[in-house]
Amino acid sequence: MVTTLRASVPEFPSPSLKTTRGYFNSHGDFGVSVSQFGRRRFLIPSRVFAVSDINKLVTEFDPKIPLERASTPPSSWYTDPQFYSFELDRVFYGGWQAVGYSDQIKESRDFFTGRLGDVEYVVCRDDNGKIHAFHNVCSHHASILASGNGKKSCFVCPYHGWTYSLSGSLVKATRMTGIENFALNEMGLKPLKVAVWGHFVLLKVTQATSRDGEVETDGLVASEWLGTSVGRLSQGGVDSPLSYICRREYTIDCNWKVFCDNYLDGGYHVPYAHKGLMSGLDLETYSTTIFEKVSIQECGGGSKVGEDGFDRLGSQALYAFVYPNFMINRYGPWMDTNLVRPLGPRKCKVVFDYFLDPSLKDDEAFIKRSLEESDRVQMEDVVLCESVQRGLESQAYDKGRYALVEKPMHHFHCLLHHNLKL
Repeated sequence: MVTTLRASVPEFPSPSLKTTRGYFNSHGDFGVSVSQFGRRRFLIPSRVFAVSDINKLVTEFDPKIPLERASTPPSSWYTDPQFYSFELDRVFYGGWQAVGYSDQIKESRDFFTGRLGDVEYVVCRDDNGKIHAFHNVCSHHASILASGNGKKSCFVCPYHGWTYSLSGSLVKATRMTGIENFALNEMGLKPLKVAVWGHFVLLKVTQATSRDGEVETDGLVASEWLGTSVGRLSQGGVDSPLSYICRREYTIDCNWKVFCDNYLDGGYHVPYAHKGLMSGLDLETYSTTIFEKVSIQECGGGSKVGEDGFDRLGSQALYAFVYPNFMINRYGPWMDTNLVRPLGPRKCKVVFDYFLDPSLKDDEAFIKRSLEESDRVQMEDVVLCESVQRGLESQAYDKGRYALVEKPMHHFHCLLHHNLKL
């Protein structure tokens, strides 16, 4: 095995004690003195976190211990409901999150919806071609406003008919005649930050912009989201012109981090769990490069083109993990992305989007066979991940150890610790 370490795990400053999303202060944000609780707690809508309990779970992993001597995070990181609720706020609601692909909003009036933790969102392109993102919640009585994807000239609430423009402003509020101190311009949709890099649409839940929204430049987004890995990803063809093929979704009975760990084990499990995939890779060429919030695993192709001319993997495969939950796989004429959406302490959904070199977009036989092979690998991973989750929930396991090839996994856990520490 060849492992190239581009950068060591970054040194992070220790943040002051505070809650996420600004809901907690020294007086309590809900009119309740903190001293009334007997010990300090984080107060977040619908969730109450005991500081001492969470901190104990977080500090059971020490990122300062080198991989060669380190133990993995405890099983409670993957099983504890309180820990799961806390990490949604600390891990998913701070930075850029990949939520879709640019072809979903290619034309004016295109839109798509989704959910990140407990945040419902809608992304759209207005009649002037500008991209917007909003909390997908009606300002009247909190009904979910839109669902699925497609085209709309406006958003009409299915509950009471309130109507919003694609720029987020409220343009019609039914049966509000006679209501005092009611202003349409103050009841629009709540905006989210939105950006596009290459094929990917990104959201940031915190730091919402003005009502008019804001789409940041590619350079700024790439710097914050991908750091210094952006050049290597571009070199690997991640942002090259490709045709979108289709989407597949897998609901898995495991914590979202179990799927990420499986992806980040440096090819460790491939010879044992993916016999078919193994025949197309040369694991002796496997290498890993660590960046700030991205790890890239690369491997050469191990087999020649078959007699029927089929070659899905090509001569080089690149597997990029973008913290905390997005994966980009670029190989041969293909690219697929894996977005892991947490659904609970022991459940997640993995969304696969497939892209192909435009020269092959009409080759139905190639596409069909490639998707079948990809699906076989994913189903093998589903079995692995669900098995690991059951083991994590048993009394027989608390912590494990890393192999040297698992540098990307260790890096992932260190980044988690940085976001979670109090």
